[in-house]
Amino acid sequence: MTMDNSARVIEQVVREEWGRVLSIVVSYTRDLELAEDVTQEAVIAALTHWNEKGIPGSPLAWLLQTARRKAIDRIRRHRNFERKRAEYELLLELEQRADPNDSLKEEDAHIPDERLRLVFTCCHPALAESSRIALTLRTLGGLTTAEIARAFLVSEETMAQRLVRAKRKIRATNIPYEIPEADLLEERLQSVLSVLYLIFNEGFSVTTGENLSRLDLTDEAIRLTQMLAHLMPNTPEIMGLLALMLLHDARKQGRVDAVGAMVPLNAQDRSLWHKTQIQTGCKILKQALRLGAPGPYQIQAAISAIHAEAKTHEATDWQEISLLYERLYEFQPSPIILLNGIVAQSYALGPERALGALSNLENIGQLIEYQPFYAAKADIFRRAGQFDNAVIAYEKAIDLSGNQKEKDFLVNRLTELKVQADPRKIAEK
Repeated sequence: MTMDNSARVIEQVVREEWGRVLSIVVSYTRDLELAEDVTQEAVIAALTHWNEKGIPGSPLAWLLQTARRKAIDRIRRHRNFERKRAEYELLLELEQRADPNDSLKEEDAHIPDERLRLVFTCCHPALAESSRIALTLRTLGGLTTAEIARAFLVSEETMAQRLVRAKRKIRATNIPYEIPEADLLEERLQSVLSVLYLIFNEGFSVTTGENLSRLDLTDEAIRLTQMLAHLMPNTPEIMGLLALMLLHDARKQGRVDAVGAMVPLNAQDRSLWHKTQIQTGCKILKQALRLGAPGPYQIQAAISAIHAEAKTHEATDWQEISLLYERLYEFQPSPIILLNGIVAQSYALGPERALGALSNLENIGQLIEYQPFYAAKADIFRRAGQFDNAVIAYEKAIDLSGNQKEKDFLVNRLTELKVQADPRKIAEK
């Protein structure tokens, strides 16, 4: 194995083990900042040591033992000044746990998995949504501050401050490092799922920038959701979210053409869609639905499954999709869901039938500056032959677009529409 290949393997192993090591160290130190610092130091040590000596039989145990030792060193240095009784007790506990004969066994079955506690800590509703996303990617995903900053188009300094504020709030408000009691679990789980879904969505349809998608974010969201499904098995909405992500992600190769331009759903080459991943997503969805507790993520996954399994855009069961959006609205009464339902109706019943329902959304505050509303309206007007109205809607959608690939697609569609609306321009060419 070459040096470059060795480094890549080591980095992959480290990233895979990061969240579990950090969660265990947090459970010992009860201090997220200290745990993150010593875990990072352990990772740096691993990148050097493993490159020279090879990856150990138990990377998790090696990283964990190294992080414990570094935590012990830090606490020893700190207690010389403050001499807090709690630190003595913590130091004793860490030293007892750091027995090398126990830590470096080849198998990891004896090492507890504390990641679920860390998930609920990072996604606590008391934290701002942006902080929950950043903290989850940093602590459980192992992404660097710079990587997270790039993903959300902010400076590294801004993202670092956001992470510091989040960790300080956890400490200042005593956000517990624990799995919620049964009466709070459902509510808190929704916060966790929301964070994972937001990470995936930002990767799948990047709101700003040059790229249509960020595969590193979608991959990370899927990995984190798979981890959650492993930690909380047979939880229908976790399974629904995982199925939804897999089904969306399976279509990624068809979303852009050979030069990277955006391709709309109705024009995508479905042979490029990942069939095995679609089958996996549908299987997980069916397992979730058999548990008899439907929820919004399962319904969205069912909608995505209909798209994924249709042979062509025209063969899609748009009436069924429309009915599923009605069911989804019962769980999440949002004008965005109404809009999606209207788009489905425009294909099931024709664009003219959808225009009346579309006009009812005109003055809803949430949609006034919502780019997909104008893009959808433009497409429905175009298909209904109302070209003047379509032009106005396209121009508004273009003005609101932050993603360059999406903007380029809309500009091209608008140019084509103007030619179609005014045949004299064809002659001018």
